[in-house]
Amino acid sequence: MTGEIFDATGQLLGTVVAVQANFYRVQMEQEAGEQRRRKAEEKLNLNTLLPHCPSPPLLLCTRRTRLKKIGQQVMVGDRVVVEEPDWAGGRGAIAEVLPRQSELDRPAIANVNQILLVFAVADPPLEPYQLSRFLIKAESTGLDVLLCLNKSDLISPQEQQQVTDRLLGWGYEPIFISVKDGINTEQAAKYLSNKITVIAGPSGVGKSSLINTLIDSAKLRVGEVSGKLARGRHTTRHIELFELPSGGLLADTPGFNQPDMDCIPEELIHYFPEAREKLAVASCRFSDCLHRDEPECVVRGDWERYEHYLEFLDAAIAHQTQLHQQADPESTMKLKSKSKGKGQSQYEPKLESKKYRRISRKTQLQDLQELYRDEE
Repeated sequence: MTGEIFDATGQLLGTVVAVQANFYRVQMEQEAGEQRRRKAEEKLNLNTLLPHCPSPPLLLCTRRTRLKKIGQQVMVGDRVVVEEPDWAGGRGAIAEVLPRQSELDRPAIANVNQILLVFAVADPPLEPYQLSRFLIKAESTGLDVLLCLNKSDLISPQEQQQVTDRLLGWGYEPIFISVKDGINTEQAAKYLSNKITVIAGPSGVGKSSLINTLIDSAKLRVGEVSGKLARGRHTTRHIELFELPSGGLLADTPGFNQPDMDCIPEELIHYFPEAREKLAVASCRFSDCLHRDEPECVVRGDWERYEHYLEFLDAAIAHQTQLHQQADPESTMKLKSKSKGKGQSQYEPKLESKKYRRISRKTQLQDLQELYRDEE
C-alpha cells in the first residue's frame, strides 16, 4: 500500500493485516522501518544491534490498555499508530486507531474499497439464486462490486456469452477467469491495484487458489469440491490481508453458502441495479412502497430477478420482526427456522417459561430466611 507513513506529529503508522487472539499483525512500509532504524543507529551508534527490517516490516503488536478501557476495537484493515517498535524482535504496541473510511461487520474488516465476488461457472455449478443473494449482500455494503467467474475453461464460448448476456441484464459485467489455466487472472489483478479488496463467495469456487495465483507468498490451503453435495469445503478460517505485487491489499474471507439477509426491507430494492434504473426515471405512488401489490408501483413487473426480490423481502421482513421481538420482552411469538428450504422461517407462540418453572431450593430457602427476619 502506498500512503503516508508518518502523520504531522511524526507518529509511526501501519495497517492491521491479521488478528490472532490478543495480538495484531501490523504491516509497516519499508520507508518507515528504515527511517526509525537510522534514527536509532544515530542515537546509539551501534549498527550491529539493529538488523535491517524485513521488507516490508511486519510487527506483532499488542493493544494499549487505554484502548481496551474505552472500548476501542482493533479490526483487520485498521490504520493504526504504533509505539515502541522493536524492529529486532518484531514487536510493538498499538496506541491509536485512525478514523475508518468504511467498516464491514461480516467479515469484520475496516477501510475496504471494493468487494471482489468470486463464483464458479461449473464444479460447483452456477446457481442464480445463490449468486443473486451474494450480490445483494455485497451491494448492501455501499462498496464497488466486481464479479469474477472462475473455471471458465469448463464451459464453451457460447455458454460464456449466454451467462454474460444474462448478467448484463442484472447490471453486472462479469470477468471470466480460469485459475487452473491462467486465463484473465492478470486482467482481474488490474482492478485490485492500490486498493483494499475483500474477496468473497461460496466455498469451493477457487478463492484461495486465485489468491495463491495473485500472491506467491500467500500459500493458502485449497480444498476440493464435494462430489455428493456439489459444494466446496471450507478452507479459510480467519480474515487476513495479503499484499499484492502491484500494490494494494487483498482480504480472504471464510466461505459460506447463504449470506444473511439482514438489510432494511424498504432499502432492499435499491440493491438491485436493474430496479435502480427503473426508480431513476420514475417514482412509485407511495414513498414506503415495498413493490409487491401496491398500486402504481414502477418496479413490480416482468424482470428476471423479481422473484428473487420477493423471497429476499420476506427474509428481510422476518429478520426485522425478529429484532423487534427480541427488543420486546413481552412478545408472545418466537421465530423458528425451518430445517429445509431457502432460509425460510415462521413464527410460533412461545410459552411463558418463568410461569411454569419450578422454584429452586435456593430461592425457597432465601424466601424462608426473609420471612424469619420479618417475624423477628
